Amino acid sequence: MALLDVVDVSGGYGAGLILHGISFTVRQGEAVVILGANGAGKTTTLRAVSGMIDARGEIVFDGRRILGRRPEQVAAAGIAHVPQGRGTILDLTVEDNLRVGAYPRRDRDVDADLADWYEIFPRLGQRRELPAGGLSGGEQQMLAIARALMGRPKLVLLDEPSLGLAPIVTEDLFRTLGTLNAERGVSMLIVEQNVGLALDLADRGYVLETGRIVVEGSADDLAQNEDVQRAYLGV
Repeated sequence: MALLDVVDVSGGYGAGLILHGISFTVRQGEAVVILGANGAGKTTTLRAVSGMIDARGEIVFDGRRILGRRPEQVAAAGIAHVPQGRGTILDLTVEDNLRVGAYPRRDRDVDADLADWYEIFPRLGQRRELPAGGLSGGEQQMLAIARALMGRPKLVLLDEPSLGLAPIVTEDLFRTLGTLNAERGVSMLIVEQNVGLALDLADRGYVLETGRIVVEGSADDLAQNEDVQRAYLGV
């Protein structure tokens, strides 16, 4: 059963169309990756799901139509978006950033979840009283992801999580994302330039070219696809 179902969606900015009738799904518990060159429409796809751009077509999330809803309504429905640049609040401490992520919640388990994320991301626990602006790029990315998950979303959208990170930091981050997906069932839709790591993490994927999906399949199938190998894997 699809958690997210995007059907024949077109959209862009102002009068300019970036997406041209794309369709894809994310099932419950899946990690799905969107691949493509710069300018292919990957970030725009995530923004369409999040309600950040004008789009037409059909987007159904958890059985409800969300196309046309405002970003805060999409977030309230259970979709968390971690954008490029991370979006942490630099003047707030690590812990205050995490509590901002839990702000919409009305349960009493926020402190327990804080302790949980400090265990998953130990460096955040060590820096909990520091301003987010004093963290390294990798630590800020960890914070952005943990803050998104503090809201207990049903789906997390990750836009270039490796952007600007050193290779060893990127590998560690993707190991953690893989653990969250495999052991905790966190559903993910990921846009990523590091195609090798993305396909290692993902169950399935889609390749975008100029706003159109041109290839789709399992992560294994995409990794062995000759066109994908030539364009993205340097084979």
